[in-house]
Amino acid sequence: MQILPAIDILNGKCVRLKQGDYGRETVYADSPVEMAQHWFQQGAEYLHIVDLDGAKDKEPINRQVVYDIVKAVTVPVEIGGGIRNEKTIRDYLDAGIDRVVIGTLALKEPNWFQKMSEQFPEKLVLGIDARNGMVAAEGWLETSQISAVELARKFIDLPLAALVYTDIAKDGMMEGPNFSEMATMQQAVPFPVVASGGVSSLDDIRKLRQLGLPACIIGKALYEGTVQLEDVLIASR
Repeated sequence: MQILPAIDILNGKCVRLKQGDYGRETVYADSPVEMAQHWFQQGAEYLHIVDLDGAKDKEPINRQVVYDIVKAVTVPVEIGGGIRNEKTIRDYLDAGIDRVVIGTLALKEPNWFQKMSEQFPEKLVLGIDARNGMVAAEGWLETSQISAVELARKFIDLPLAALVYTDIAKDGMMEGPNFSEMATMQQAVPFPVVASGGVSSLDDIRKLRQLGLPACIIGKALYEGTVQLEDVLIASR
């Protein structure tokens, strides 16, 4: 099972939000680049980056910070947040980003998302953030009327690299993931599902692995020191 430490960038700093609420942030480091290097040195094999400013403002805001992270580590990096056009996708991939996460536009412009996924096969990740099973968009500021599984199944024939599924209610709450929803999503689609939201213990990692989830994102538990990345990596294997 692959483990992706999360680096969420807001106002140029490394933060975590509670339940996606921009008013409930905790700053963990002034330098996201140094944090990326820290997780890399601790054994991280993949990094998950979110441009929170970009998600809110609908365009990449922390692009240079992301580029600096790519230069600072030698493991693959994926990026999400504020990606709304082909040029941004191409720029990120050209800069060495391994995968680009698309969320809001997959929901609002599915034809465009299909075209982009075919143009960049195995390089796009479908990002689905859900609140009570319903898809949220625009940096989690809006909730749609379509279920997460229903949206995911619209894209099962596309050459996607993966699907990142985040349960907003669990995110940053240190209460464990929504196991049943994660398992349901993995059974609903043919591509790998990356579990996100609430992963806070080694038992969470083991249970996700037993459910057949191939990867998960872990954030607050690492930053709070509730678990150590070395132990998480061992549990994941």
